[in-house]
Amino acid sequence: MTKAERAAFIATRLAELYPETPIPLDHRDPFTLLIAVLLSAQCTDVRVNEVTPRLFALADTPEAMARVAVEKIQEIIRPCGLSPQKAKAIAGLSRILIDEH
Repeated sequence: MTKAERAAFIATRLAELYPETPIPLDHRDPFTLLIAVLLSAQCTDVRVNEVTPRLFALADTPEAMARVAVEKIQEIIRPCGLSPQKAKAIAGLSRILIDEH
């Protein structure tokens, strides 16, 4: 069995064993999930789900998020903790996604 065949077998078997893995973070697409996961560090999923509707109402795409001032992002996400670092990470991540994808 080649490495590719083995990897395919393992992926198929895992999909059979774990068909639906629930994601407790509210999200609409891969970008909003990525931001919610970033916010979840040192924070509860419940708190993240309380904060993200306001953030995503302001910006829910990398392009829109990159236009928001870091200070505004920080203000919105403050209840999640570590807001200065997380706000900078969200802004930087949005720019990376725009530039590289």
